[in-house]
Amino acid sequence: MAIIAPFNGFTYNYYARQDFEAIVAPPYDVISGDEQETYYQKDPYNVIRLILAKKKIGDSDWDNRYTRAADCFKRWESAGILIPSDRPCIYLTSLSYDPGNGDPRRTRWGIILLVRIEDEDAGVILPHERTFSAHRDDRLKLMRACSAQLSQIFGLYEEPDNTIMEAARKVTDFSPEIAFDFEDGTNHRMWVIQNPRVFKTIADAMSDKSIFIADGHHRYETARNYRNMMRARHGRRPLNRSYEYVMMYLSNMSDEGLTILPSHRLIKEVPDLQPGPLLEKVGPWFDITSFPFEASDSLEECTALKQNLLEAGRLNTAIGFYHTKASQCHLLSLKPGVRDQLGDDLHSSLKKLDVLVLSRFILQKGIGFTKQDLDDDEIIGYQSSMRTAVSQVQSGDYQMAFLLNPTRIDQVKGIAKNSLVMPRKSTYFYPKILSGLVFNKINPNEIIQVP
Repeated sequence: MAIIAPFNGFTYNYYARQDFEAIVAPPYDVISGDEQETYYQKDPYNVIRLILAKKKIGDSDWDNRYTRAADCFKRWESAGILIPSDRPCIYLTSLSYDPGNGDPRRTRWGIILLVRIEDEDAGVILPHERTFSAHRDDRLKLMRACSAQLSQIFGLYEEPDNTIMEAARKVTDFSPEIAFDFEDGTNHRMWVIQNPRVFKTIADAMSDKSIFIADGHHRYETARNYRNMMRARHGRRPLNRSYEYVMMYLSNMSDEGLTILPSHRLIKEVPDLQPGPLLEKVGPWFDITSFPFEASDSLEECTALKQNLLEAGRLNTAIGFYHTKASQCHLLSLKPGVRDQLGDDLHSSLKKLDVLVLSRFILQKGIGFTKQDLDDDEIIGYQSSMRTAVSQVQSGDYQMAFLLNPTRIDQVKGIAKNSLVMPRKSTYFYPKILSGLVFNKINPNEIIQVP
């Protein structure tokens, strides 16, 4: 099934500097314009210049954000800012964080390595969300310019006995090569593993497994498209050319540090929409409970709302609704038997998703959005923090918010195993994998050695 391999990764020169908090950044697709500028100002070698370089007036085919990223990558390598490993490695990481719900601090373990790219129908690398051509085109332009994979794809595998991570974690008796606290309160450590016996243990354990893509669907499809381009140019043999592989961060689905946050929906504006008529329109499908919610940015009220939503959603779909023209919040609970009305075009595993219930009954039938509208970032925003979501409604940035419980990991597995896809932004795996820990430079003549 999944074929993995160590690789000669490039890292920032951790012999020269250890202030990694100044040079790493979140994944490109969660960085706002203001945050992009902040990372630019933070350090002249911040990874933002590679993963999300600035556009400029007068950009051309030969001078644009992608060519400038490639130029940075080459200059940093020549100057020793980025250094390659002298032999193939696997990179072990630990990520400690506060889950934000009063629970104790958690640690998620992961390994960064190469995974062989598979064709769509192979059943080995399993996506759960669909992708969009504009995002794929953007990432492909960057990969072609840099001849490198600059960020890891976040993948999950199933292994209750934890053989893989136990083998990798034997190196934690030694000090990590990298250790730092990031601005969001997360703590990061990374060890470099060069032991062939560990590689073999991990490869054997992965040989009967599939990998579920948690984050990075666009980057994985981009890597496959890049592979196909390179095959046309350089051929498919030998089988283990470097472009046949993609850099991934893998974590165990059973890891106690794995957290999925909700992905609340924020609606920019629907002219003439009033809360009362909307609630009346969706009334045939939902039982509706309303309660005062005036200080929407207060921690206490959001904590109480989150708990109410969680309790109502334990055995059923429950959705919170907050609107700028209301001093109330409304809890919508799906009525018995209504789920079957979602449509015969949906697989039973999709009908269990709260986000599908929201999309079909409220956003499409209630408000009147089209399927195209649901994919329009100018109409719908996304937020993992309930407090931030309702605060953005209160401030007038958005007209209304629909608040959701997190998608469960068993639902993600069910969707992927049935070769289905969820609506976009159905999951928010937290914390995100930081960009800047390891890079994979692709040399078309390099042959990857599989353990």
